[in-house]
Amino acid sequence: MNHIRKTCARISEHSIFTNTIIVLIMINAILVGFETYSSIASKYYDWIYFADRLLLWVFTIEIIIRLIGRKSIKDFVRDPWNIFDIVIVGLGHVLVGSHYVTVLRIIRVLRVLRAISIIPSLRKMVNALILTIPSMGTIVLLLSLFFYIYGVIGTMLFNDIAPEYFGTLHDSLLSLFQVITLESWASGVMRPILALDPTAWWYFVSFIMIGAFVIVNLFVGVIVNNVEEASREESPSPTDIKLAELQQELAEIKELLKKKS
Repeated sequence: MNHIRKTCARISEHSIFTNTIIVLIMINAILVGFETYSSIASKYYDWIYFADRLLLWVFTIEIIIRLIGRKSIKDFVRDPWNIFDIVIVGLGHVLVGSHYVTVLRIIRVLRVLRAISIIPSLRKMVNALILTIPSMGTIVLLLSLFFYIYGVIGTMLFNDIAPEYFGTLHDSLLSLFQVITLESWASGVMRPILALDPTAWWYFVSFIMIGAFVIVNLFVGVIVNNVEEASREESPSPTDIKLAELQQELAEIKELLKKKS
C-alpha cells in the first residue's frame, strides 16, 4: 500500500502529469465553446458528448491519483483547492443525464476554473487575492456609504429630470455604478441632465473626483499591497531572509540576557 501511495505521489507531482491535465482542461473549455454554435453542436453532438464524458472520467481518475498520493484523506481535504476540484468534478457526475441542461453546461464551463488549482502561479495569485478580502472590509464600507449618500442626493435632485436614471434609490445606485466605471458617464448620464439643469455638474464632478479617483484607487492600492506581501511571504527576497535571520539572532540574544540576569 505504501508503494502504491509513493507511486501515485510521484505521478501527481510529475510535470508531464500536470501539463497533460492542463491541456485536457483547455480541450474541455474548447468543447464547451463549440456547443455555443448550434450548427457544430447539432452535427457533432455525439462526439462532443463522448469526449465530455471521457474527460470527466479522466479528471476523476486524476483526483483519485492525487488522493492516494497524499498521506491521508485529512491531508488531502486540508487543501481547499482539492475540495474545489472534488465539487466541480462530482457535480459533473451527479448531473449526468439531468434534464437541467443549462445547469449542466454551466458546471462544465466551471471545470475550466480547475486550471487555477493546477497551475501554481494562478493558485498563488488567487490565494493572495483571497487574503486581501478581510483588509478590504473598511474600504467596502466607506464605498457603500459614499454610494448611498450620493444615491439619495441624486434621487432627490434629479427624480423629475431623469426618472430613468434617478427615479428611485436603486435606479440611482445603478446609474452611479455606471458613472464610477467611467463608461459613457458624460454623454450617457451627465449631458442629458445638464441640458435641463446646468448646475448638476458639481454632483457628477465631485462623485468622480472622490469615488473614481480616490476610493477606487485606494481599493486597488490595498489589493496590490496585499498581493505583494503574500508573494513576499511565499518567495522572500534576500533582504527579507537577512532581516528574518537578524530578528531571530536578536531574539536569541535577548533570551541569553534574560537567563544571565
